[in-house]
Amino acid sequence: MSEVGSRFEQSRKTCGMVVAPAVAALVWMRLDGSLTPAGRSVSAILAMVAVLWVTEALPLPVTGILGVVLCILFGVADAKTALAPFADPIVFLFIGSFMLARAMTLHQLDRRLALGFLSLRFIGGNTTRVLAGLGLVSILISMWVSNTATTAMMLPVTLGIVSTLNRARGKGGATSEPWPYATGVMIMIAYAASIGGIGTPVGSPPNLIGIGLIRSLAHVEISFFRWMAIAIPMLIVMGLALFFMIRGMGITDRETPGAAHDLEHYLHEEREALGRWTAGEINTLAAFVLAITLWLMPGLLSLALPKEHPWLAMCESRLPEAVAAIVAALFLFAAPLDWKQRTFTLTWEDAVQIDWGTILLFGGGLSLGTLMFKTGVAEAMGSAITGILGARSLWSITATCIGMGIIISEATSNTAAANMICPVAIALAQSAGVNPVPPALGACLGASFGFMLPVSTPPNAIVYSSRLVPLSKMIRAGVLFDILGFFIVLIGLRILCPLMGLS
Repeated sequence: MSEVGSRFEQSRKTCGMVVAPAVAALVWMRLDGSLTPAGRSVSAILAMVAVLWVTEALPLPVTGILGVVLCILFGVADAKTALAPFADPIVFLFIGSFMLARAMTLHQLDRRLALGFLSLRFIGGNTTRVLAGLGLVSILISMWVSNTATTAMMLPVTLGIVSTLNRARGKGGATSEPWPYATGVMIMIAYAASIGGIGTPVGSPPNLIGIGLIRSLAHVEISFFRWMAIAIPMLIVMGLALFFMIRGMGITDRETPGAAHDLEHYLHEEREALGRWTAGEINTLAAFVLAITLWLMPGLLSLALPKEHPWLAMCESRLPEAVAAIVAALFLFAAPLDWKQRTFTLTWEDAVQIDWGTILLFGGGLSLGTLMFKTGVAEAMGSAITGILGARSLWSITATCIGMGIIISEATSNTAAANMICPVAIALAQSAGVNPVPPALGACLGASFGFMLPVSTPPNAIVYSSRLVPLSKMIRAGVLFDILGFFIVLIGLRILCPLMGLS
């Protein structure tokens, strides 16, 4: 981070520490007599948590836990009620999927799959197809691995491609001088990794936050299969829009004449350097296939069997998504790398390095969202926002929630944005008397956008650190893609939710 950026971050955090308690006190005083004592307490705590999340004055998971603890201390709920969401089944879906992703990264299965795809003859020799291939690989991996890990894995591969093409331009090898193709491929892997996460429930924390809140607050179950049936068509359109947007930034094949042979040679060397498939890669791939099969099985069976069939009931009761994820993760602990040495595909030392912070943040957000509804804060908030905005129809409310998700995710993490916006979206819809599912889906999908600044998402920060992406280019591309994303999500939900019986 530059010195100016570092000073800004320091000031933002300092401001948050000062402003958060002041905002909480102001909200408490302004709501005197308009809500129950518990409602006033929750409102003040939520206001403080929102400021702390946006300013990141405290680590995001710490803020989430702080909000829950304050609710207990101020008598909003007892400890058993307030802390119960931390053991929600979706928390275990997080844990299992994070362990699978950790094994993929640890054994470099993601890198092998990426290089294998990019080495295909119809991709590797053409810069335009390489651009598309980098985007497609980033999307496919990010559907199962975090967008941060995906971008971190794709960065060295992409830098190698850029260096190879730079030599073909007669400019030497590695460079920190931005040029159109280099800027384009860097933006491609960052944005593709972010949008790829919407493709599956486990691809991005906002997805599971949305699913969990919709289930607990709106009492609607969205299965793994159902989510993908809605998200994949939108993801395809987003991917195409991203490709053509970056192509419109001035990238042409004429920039790198004669680069086909060099590019194929580089990709071949990188793939050969990985050597033969290892036991760790094979075991991880087997666990990955097992998890996907168990996640999709109920949805596929529902297409082939009548609703009353006992197999469907058995799958729903004995193999919910959370259990399927844990089963696949447990397989990794038992699948041997070397039986004589008693070494296994995943050790506990590796497993504890998953993103426990996101898990705690999700639990805190789910708890605060539940308490909003129990104390009447959500209903009051929904009525107030509906009155101010005048949005009363289902799709005007959905559009509002998508916009709110995108805007807030520019200022804070997509996980924190989803925690803030999804309960509000459900409250808005219920206040207007419309189905809360499309607005909540719009909020969590909108939270996965936010492409304008290096601080908007970790993938943006990673590619910005390469010095191949000028800030002006990132802002321009981010604003345009945020706008495109808003309309793709809104139109996609408008078409797909009725088809899936969710509107």
